[in-house]
Amino acid sequence: MITAIVLIKTSVDRIPEIAESIAALEGVSEVFSVTGTYDLIAMVRVARHDELAEVIPGRISRIEGVEGTDTHVAFRTYSQHDLEAAFAIGLDS
Repeated sequence: MITAIVLIKTSVDRIPEIAESIAALEGVSEVFSVTGTYDLIAMVRVARHDELAEVIPGRISRIEGVEGTDTHVAFRTYSQHDLEAAFAIGLDS
């Protein structure tokens, strides 16, 4: 699974509608409304690298009100869930 973090600038007056449209796209797992330089952050999870092109410039960037994106592809994922699962291997409940 390939994960990309997409920072999105939008028309400020349409943030909720744009966020809902992005969240409805296949390949997008979450959309966060945030403070700072960007208005939204989308988490994109796909099986193949070429699918990133379909989702990000092919769908997200084409939504009316999306003014720009900045994409970061994750090399590795670290999470509390992963750590808990790793330490639970072989333990009987």
